[in-house]
Amino acid sequence: MRISIEIDDSLMRQAMQLGGVGTEKAVVEAALRLFVETRQQSGIRKLRGRVKWEGDLEQSRRGRNAS
Repeated sequence: MRISIEIDDSLMRQAMQLGGVGTEKAVVEAALRLFVETRQQSGIRKLRGRVKWEGDLEQSRRGRNAS
């Protein structure tokens, strides 16, 4: 999709530097991806306190490959 918008130059430079990307398009796409991922997580957050977890917390912390 092609779109033309005005974005604060300083904000764009800062985002490009912090994101380690070289184009404005890459910054906008990364921001949109983050926005979508964050909004999708809201469905998971609604389950807080409603799902019972059973397991060994210490074993889980050691990782899958640990015995």
